[in-house]
Amino acid sequence: MNIFPPALERLIDAFASLPGVGGKSAQRMAFHILSLPDGEAEAFAEAIKSAKREVHRCSVCQNLTDSEICPVCESPKRDKSTICVVSDPKDLIAMERSHEYNGSYHVLHGVISPMNHVGPEDITVRELLARVGTGEVKEVIMATNPDTEGEATAMYISRLLKPLGIKVSRIAYGIPVGSNLEFADEATLFRALEGRREM
Repeated sequence: MNIFPPALERLIDAFASLPGVGGKSAQRMAFHILSLPDGEAEAFAEAIKSAKREVHRCSVCQNLTDSEICPVCESPKRDKSTICVVSDPKDLIAMERSHEYNGSYHVLHGVISPMNHVGPEDITVRELLARVGTGEVKEVIMATNPDTEGEATAMYISRLLKPLGIKVSRIAYGIPVGSNLEFADEATLFRALEGRREM
C-alpha cells in the first residue's frame, strides 16, 4: 500500500534517480516542491524544461552552451594551440577557478569504463582527434581524474595522439594543500614525488 499519492511517489522517484540523492533527500525535495507557491513551482519546472531545450554541446570543445560556440572557444584571448582534456563540464569549471590556465578545452562527457559498458566510441574522442588533426594544436593536457578509469582514458588518448607528433602531458597531482603526509596513501605519495619540480 502506497502512503503517498501516485503523483507524489513519481516526483520522489524522479528526485531519487538523480546522482547522489537518496530516498530521504528525494522525499525532502519533493515535499519542498509541493510547499512552494504555484508560481515558484512552475518557474522551477520551466527552468528544467528551458535548460533541456536550450543547452547543448559546443560544436568545438563539447562543453555545454546555449549558442553554437561556447564563450571559451569564442574568446580571442585563449591559446588555441593547447587543449586541456577533461571528463565532464564540472571539471572544466574547476580548472577555470584556478585562473592559471589560458588555453582551450575538450570535454569527453565520460571516461572509458568497460565495467560500465563505456568505450571510446561513447565519449568524444573522435571529436578531439578531428580538432588535433587541423594542425593548430601543439599540446594536449590530460586532466582526467587520477582513478582507474581516468588513467585508462588518459593513456588511451595519449597513444592515439603520440603518432601525430603532438606533445601530450598529464596534470601533476599529489598531496593536497593543507593536509598532512601521514594521511596520504602510497599512490598519492608516489605521484607527488614523480611530479616534483625544482624550487
